[in-house]
Amino acid sequence: MFPYKDENPTYLTPVITIGIVVVNVLVWLVIQGAGADQTLTRSICELGLIPGELLGRLPQGYELPLGQGMACVMTGTPAWHTAVTSMFLHGGWFHLLGNMWFLWVFGNNIEDSMGHGRFVVFYLLAGLIAAAAQVAAAPSSPVPMVGASGAISGVMGAYLVLFPRVRVRTLIFFGFFFTRITVPAWLMLVYWVFLQLVGSLPAIGNAQTGGGVAFMAHLGGFAAGVVLIKLFTRRDFLNRRRPVVQTF
Repeated sequence: MFPYKDENPTYLTPVITIGIVVVNVLVWLVIQGAGADQTLTRSICELGLIPGELLGRLPQGYELPLGQGMACVMTGTPAWHTAVTSMFLHGGWFHLLGNMWFLWVFGNNIEDSMGHGRFVVFYLLAGLIAAAAQVAAAPSSPVPMVGASGAISGVMGAYLVLFPRVRVRTLIFFGFFFTRITVPAWLMLVYWVFLQLVGSLPAIGNAQTGGGVAFMAHLGGFAAGVVLIKLFTRRDFLNRRRPVVQTF
């Protein structure tokens, strides 16, 4: 179930949502070399969040092989700035495009409910909580964490609270075929959370290495969005939307 449009009008131009998309794309092109092997690896090793290094559980000089003769070498010094820089890095084109698409579908309405300045703080805070959840799940992991999905999960959690019955147009794939259906936002978002829960199960009891999809970051970010949204929403902004929001 892949969302491609919601029937949820906005009043504000989503300049922050657009800005976040632009920053992520520029980081991918300029700092990560659009996926060029050595540039991509260096950016992930230097700017990605490595739980074991952040918590001082990996010795200086520890190497994590990444294939093709490349490796991340641990400095032994906690790099706290990576909790933020990792939010703007990605591991590939599909990783970037998928994240930015979800941000665009859901982010403009959350920005519209709280205003530009509050949305910046909300987005970054959700991303930090998502990172903390993944670090807590795998505190000794040498695997770098990258991606905007933790912060975007916070946006999705906020959307579930504010607009659960809004119509969301989605694609459903059956092998090489697909169909389009419209579902309430709560159904699509609960289904997404279910997938994250199922995906996180194999990591239980094996949290020392991590790797692959950071399911706990997704769940942590989503929970953060659910909890924080009431603190950031502006009632006057939200009330002016209610007469025009289409629901089931």
